[in-house]
Amino acid sequence: MLSQRIAFVIIFFVHIAYVEAATSNSLSDCQAVVSSFRTTINYTASNITATTGVNVTCSQSGMVCPGQTINGVCVWKRKLSVVCRNASGIIKIRIQTNGLPPRCAAVPMGTFAELNVDFEVNFNPSVSVKSLNQNFSSISTLSQAICTLTSVSTVPTASGFVNYGTTTLNTATGVSVDGVMIFSPDSANNIDPFYPPAGGTAESVDACLAHCQAAGIYHYHIGTGCQVSLPTGNVSSCASVTACRSSVANYSISSFSSYQTKTIIGVAKDGHLIYGPYLSAGTRVTSGFDACNGMFHDSNGNYAYFATSTYPYLVGCFGPANYPSFGPNCTTNGPSSYTMSSYANAL
Repeated sequence: MLSQRIAFVIIFFVHIAYVEAATSNSLSDCQAVVSSFRTTINYTASNITATTGVNVTCSQSGMVCPGQTINGVCVWKRKLSVVCRNASGIIKIRIQTNGLPPRCAAVPMGTFAELNVDFEVNFNPSVSVKSLNQNFSSISTLSQAICTLTSVSTVPTASGFVNYGTTTLNTATGVSVDGVMIFSPDSANNIDPFYPPAGGTAESVDACLAHCQAAGIYHYHIGTGCQVSLPTGNVSSCASVTACRSSVANYSISSFSSYQTKTIIGVAKDGHLIYGPYLSAGTRVTSGFDACNGMFHDSNGNYAYFATSTYPYLVGCFGPANYPSFGPNCTTNGPSSYTMSSYANAL
């Protein structure tokens, strides 16, 4: 009888430990994340570009207009839907966006296009530090994976990613809470767009640290406070702002000065959340992330990506990954090594 009671107690506490370590991926968890997005509708549209949208006006001169210019004022409609659903016990999040920002943008030349982004993925899928999606054994293998613009075209099967839209997402890693695309950390030349190695050229961005690529897709490579706090009026180029011109990486972190707590800035294509640069009040993420820039960040085993001041800045690959003692060769601003968070060590 005593042995049976002991066995019951052991089973009971094992069960409690398992419950406490459950990943936060319930329907209510998903809906809480949706509330962080600047949605324009609260349902899944058959075609996001056909929805009414919300007007954005911008009077700054010298910018490419993604909508119509009326009496010298550029007017466009932003469109964003984020919806959660329960699919036979698996919570899914569907994101639809036309990719246009809810604010002015400094796009001086080229194309600034409306998109038709529409994908669904398992919300915050459970992953384990003991079962890695990426395991890099050398600088070469790490660089081949992270320093290749299209390396994020394939999403782990466990994420259940389905693309319903017409916009190609081969270089996208996720969608920001403002509806703007988040891209791979690489330029078209497969190097860090801000701190390239010798012989490379840094790319230009606006003061919200975004720009358009050749097809006109406006996107981020790095975190910015503009994602969660809309600037008013015109948005200048990064080059015209002393702090931004001096150090894009430091400027990125400083733009979150009013958000020094765990703040959602997007959702990755693998269903994991993307946070700003802070874990909790005043605690900035400067270590504890893996080679993909992901981190096990709480005792429940939740895994997410964080904005950092070092390459790959947001999402370098779809983790979890290992913690190599070397960095990639496509940047002069990468970490020299990676370390586990205390939560990862405890899992």
